Amino acid sequence: MSLSALDLYTIGIGPSSSHTVGPMRAAQKFAAKLAAAGVLERTARVESHLYGSLALTGKGHGTDKAILLGLEGALPESVDVDTADSRVAAIRTGARLRLAGTQEIAFEEKQDLVFHRTKPLPAHPNGMRFIANDAQGTELLAHTCYSIGGGFVVDEIKAPQEDSTPPPFALHTGDALLRLAAASGLSVSEMALRNENARRPESETRTALLRVWEAMQRCVQRGCASPGILPGGLHVQRRAPALFQELSARPEAALNDPLCILDWVSLWAMAVNEENAAGGRVVTAPTNGAAGILPAVLHYLVRVQRVADDDKIVRFLLTAAAIGLIYKRNASISGAEVGCQGEVGVACSMAAGALCEALGGSVPQVENAAEIAMEHNLGLTCDPIGGLVQVPCIERNAMGSVKAIHAARLALRGDGTHRVSLDKVIATMRQTGADMSTKYKETSRGGLAVNVAEC
Repeated sequence: MSLSALDLYTIGIGPSSSHTVGPMRAAQKFAAKLAAAGVLERTARVESHLYGSLALTGKGHGTDKAILLGLEGALPESVDVDTADSRVAAIRTGARLRLAGTQEIAFEEKQDLVFHRTKPLPAHPNGMRFIANDAQGTELLAHTCYSIGGGFVVDEIKAPQEDSTPPPFALHTGDALLRLAAASGLSVSEMALRNENARRPESETRTALLRVWEAMQRCVQRGCASPGILPGGLHVQRRAPALFQELSARPEAALNDPLCILDWVSLWAMAVNEENAAGGRVVTAPTNGAAGILPAVLHYLVRVQRVADDDKIVRFLLTAAAIGLIYKRNASISGAEVGCQGEVGVACSMAAGALCEALGGSVPQVENAAEIAMEHNLGLTCDPIGGLVQVPCIERNAMGSVKAIHAARLALRGDGTHRVSLDKVIATMRQTGADMSTKYKETSRGGLAVNVAEC
């Protein structure tokens, strides 16, 4: 199966694509299944069972809220982020839930929203099971599914299947990227665009990707203008607004300190991830936990490199997506599966390759930039304190953004030849994730999560 760039970029809500976006979609889909099966009106209660990483860090990642909103029919793309918390509070205080937005049913949190902290499902760490019962307690419908990262939800884990009508360019590996580029004379973004053109008119793809860029910009703007304390109990102060004010007040600082540019890059990344931590509107790129890296590097391209035309932005996002989909196909973008190397590491690799092409890099240089970025994120653990996507996640996006720019610049200084290929580093990343202890994979049972007090 080939995936589209538009599958990878989802305009949703924070704080987690796997723990918030995916479960909301899954719950909404289950409610829709009840209606399609003709049993919605007979449903008196719905049980939602969460397993593995969803159970261990679900409350800190907003999985409980996502499930409730999804059962009421909300979707991450359109849910009102300003009223979501009040709606969840009303469900809890009233002990009633509007299933699919129409059927009012009882809701008892202890028995209807169950976190199985010691019992994972076999196929993936992020497992969910929904059960609908009638007034007599008879099961009407049950469904098991998995949130596999980036907001993707599947009913079962399958090996990738080839499309009956394959895309013009099968960009399934880094080697294929190089081989097809050499044969066609096309850039990564040009090949990716032709693949998208096989799915829909080019104008629709461009419009959708510019909408993604617009959402990224709005997220940065809101993050820079929203002071306060992040929710969740860690009492983390938002830093982006104060940093924005400081940098804006002293524009001449860049004349004396060239590295002041990196302060702006860090600002743009942290603004996004503070919005994400607050449950705001973000773009999965490829996940929510790593949502700040692509916007920060794109802002660097537009604001610092002065590359601002729409075509360049579309091509940046296409190149990044082509790289991200190689990771998704051959390894993982799920922190619960391979640690944060699958989130921040992949986003850093995507951004490095995309920036390299946008600044004039050849396809071998793009592949090199993507490889450099991941090579220096190998083994990155996912160990959020308190199960919240705040510490170390917010700063980690700032560091990943700077690393992506550095990787692109290193690649541009070379000719594209290097000893470690992108495919080799992806294989290493997958093997490292398999070897990594479960406590370092979004369970909050290792690393900073246990060595730093929550209060």
